[in-house]
Amino acid sequence: MNVQNELIDRNEWFAASFEDADLSILPKLRTVIVACGDARVDPAHVLGLELGEAVVLRNNGGRATRAVIEEIATLAVLVSAMTEGREAGFNVILMQHTQCGAQRLANPDLQKMLRDKIGIDVSDYAITDQESDLAADIGRMAAASELPDAITVSALLYDVATGAAREIAPAASLGALRSKEDRSRSPAEA
Repeated sequence: MNVQNELIDRNEWFAASFEDADLSILPKLRTVIVACGDARVDPAHVLGLELGEAVVLRNNGGRATRAVIEEIATLAVLVSAMTEGREAGFNVILMQHTQCGAQRLANPDLQKMLRDKIGIDVSDYAITDQESDLAADIGRMAAASELPDAITVSALLYDVATGAAREIAPAASLGALRSKEDRSRSPAEA
């Protein structure tokens, strides 16, 4: 049996007891989770999510890449349109994990090979230190003018050895983060 057939069989079990046809398109928790694509790090399992509670975006390392920022900006516009133009306030949780394969992307030889072979520069998204990388991703989101001030962002680090998720950065609105950044600049920089 190939994997697709096995998954279709599993879906038959799921569909047989399916009772969620009336779920709202807007997630119940008004939350977007950005996580690594690693099979050990499924946010639905790790964070106990139910169907319809959160939008999950996954990529190598769970990084706030340009593509992720564009996805979140698009969601913000859609949410605003669905809520009669009110500013799209929702939560974004950045979740990285220990023992991440994206740590290999910090290797300059691998970076060069990826640039040469497929034209992709991964240097900004390599995992070097999860806490500082998560802080950098929060900064990248705060610097993205297309993201509304009402979005809150926070960060977690999931330990694949223990199953525990630890808060790295508490929730803060992008507006507050931007204001803090503006206040921290000297008059000469402004």
